Amino acid sequence: MASETVYILQTYVAGRGNGLKAEPQVGCKTAEEARRKAERLAPLREGVVAFSATADTELGDYDENPMILFKSGRLPHPFDEA
Repeated sequence: MASETVYILQTYVAGRGNGLKAEPQVGCKTAEEARRKAERLAPLREGVVAFSATADTELGDYDENPMILFKSGRLPHPFDEA
């Protein structure tokens, strides 16, 4: 059981009605890379969030409380919280 920190970029586009549709997640090697990519995509998407989480990738077990590195725009729960 090897835990590691993963850095993820998640973007959202407009969905049906007032909803959001998640695009595929992008894995990044560092927190800085995730933040830079999120900042670049922010003006082009409805919502963007870069976060880190502790994960056991072999089991697919991810931390339920990710650390937000950058967020912008409309986001679904739990990313919409302050």
